[in-house]
Amino acid sequence: MSADLWLRYLSGPDIDSLGLTNAEILTAVEEAVRAHGDGRTVIEPRVHLVPDNDGAGHFNVLRGHLGAPGVSGVKVVGDFVANYAAGLPSELGLLTLYDPGTGVPLVVMDATLITACRTGAMTAVGARYLARRDTRVLGHVGARGTAFWNVVLLDELFDLEEIRVTSRRPESREAFARQLAEVTGTPVRVAASAEEVFDDADILVEASRLTAPEPLLRTAWVKPGAFVVPYGTISAVELDLLDVMDKVVVDDWREAQSGRFGALRPHVDTGRLSAASLHGELGQIVTGARPGRERDDERILFWHRGLAILDIAVGLAILRRAEQEDVGTMLRYR
Repeated sequence: MSADLWLRYLSGPDIDSLGLTNAEILTAVEEAVRAHGDGRTVIEPRVHLVPDNDGAGHFNVLRGHLGAPGVSGVKVVGDFVANYAAGLPSELGLLTLYDPGTGVPLVVMDATLITACRTGAMTAVGARYLARRDTRVLGHVGARGTAFWNVVLLDELFDLEEIRVTSRRPESREAFARQLAEVTGTPVRVAASAEEVFDDADILVEASRLTAPEPLLRTAWVKPGAFVVPYGTISAVELDLLDVMDKVVVDDWREAQSGRFGALRPHVDTGRLSAASLHGELGQIVTGARPGRERDDERILFWHRGLAILDIAVGLAILRRAEQEDVGTMLRYR
């Protein structure tokens, strides 16, 4: 007779109680990117489930495997822009991790925080290799979901003199600025427009929550030496944006070509972004296979769509801490 099998369930409050540090999150994500660059991962392109819900939102299904330490995982995360009206996060997720040798499920956990922090950490890891070291001004469009982690982790890496934020709703951007002011000593300026945010900024992050394409990040606002990160689900950039870029980097080229959503989807579909014009994947840069920033005046764009291996890496760090501290609820599987 086979042995009883148990798995751990970790709720949002369980994960919050573990207190994973920013440094631990950054390390987990950077090591996953390094593994990707070394070919020690398996990533299946995401798939989408779009319910018959009058355009209210959709689900993303992400699947991946980390070869070392050896764990596989699947995340399902919703993308429902209007959730704020119900007091809910736009992106509610669930992550499951598995033993790749037996298929035994190890944990089921809330992936809402994981989705936000691993996305912010990927922005920061990209900036570590691709932004100017003397970066002083961060311009950020978007105030929900991953926005907090983008700003906080970039603020840790750079000696910023100013953080500028905006979003479509005044109450949202004001609340975001108050939230940031509680955790950083860097001055935070609330702007009324994307142009005010991006004008002469060193790092430009477009993390908007659009329901239809709209050029919030104009090509003319990108100065020499800038590092640009557009990653909204719906495109908020102009088609000629890539024309001024010295380098375009993605997290995974196969992932960049898949699905119906993404900030640069029109650029891929029209051939403006192709294997020939792509500088490389971030994993290649982290491992040294491709150069990162080589000149102060380079304009560099980093498009990351979100990889399952990042969720798995952060989720595994959370699981190991939960096991050490005996946090969570053990559920009988069979």
